[in-house]
Amino acid sequence: MTNAVEKIEMQAPAAITPMDMLNRAVSSGADLDMIEKLMNLQERWEAGNARKAFDKALADAKAEIPVIRKNRQVGFESKKAGASRTDYKHEDLAEIARTVDPILGAHGLSYRFRATSNVNEPITVTCIISHRDGHFEETTLRAGRDDSGNKNHIQQIGSTITYLQRYTLKAALGLAAAQDDDGKASEVEPEEAYTPPEGSITQRQVDNLIELLEDKGASRKAFLQWAKQKRLEDIPAEHYDACVAAIQSFKKA
Repeated sequence: MTNAVEKIEMQAPAAITPMDMLNRAVSSGADLDMIEKLMNLQERWEAGNARKAFDKALADAKAEIPVIRKNRQVGFESKKAGASRTDYKHEDLAEIARTVDPILGAHGLSYRFRATSNVNEPITVTCIISHRDGHFEETTLRAGRDDSGNKNHIQQIGSTITYLQRYTLKAALGLAAAQDDDGKASEVEPEEAYTPPEGSITQRQVDNLIELLEDKGASRKAFLQWAKQKRLEDIPAEHYDACVAAIQSFKKA
């Protein structure tokens, strides 16, 4: 009885795909209208399978992606009169990429960005998540130019693009960010508030130097050695312009 069942199963025809029907139609001399309809059906069938593969790959990848560590501390005084100082932590784009890229790649997923910056219009960034089978999805966000700190026009655009890249990627993948440094905050004693010496640069100028260093790919440690300071916050205000000029003159390797 078992052998008979196995024989029937072995003889059962495989599911007919739109491509099978298309090949048969071509072989039988079907008219062009029928062939075109079958080709459209094949395209929809392939697109449906690609979408299913994309959804499965993304779900499997998200199950493996850990909470992203917040590795950047930002602080600056508000331009609005009477407003309190702003301080927060966030995960930069490099930290997100370091965490998710190997996992996405293992599941056949990749991402890229498309940005537009037209005159008198908000900056637009689109994150495109693609699967190796061909399906892709887009997430788009818009924002005005970041005029915080002492950024020039190009830096304002670059800062906003980087900001939108982080958030479109996080939104597309449904990522979460941690509140502490990889779950180890409870093991570390909180640092005492640091008061820079009198006459040093402002926090806004500190943030601008950090962004300049990152834009140039320069080492903060090497820069501090050049400036003969232990912290960026210790740099005298009178030396700020010279520090900006030194960083801007740095050439990437």
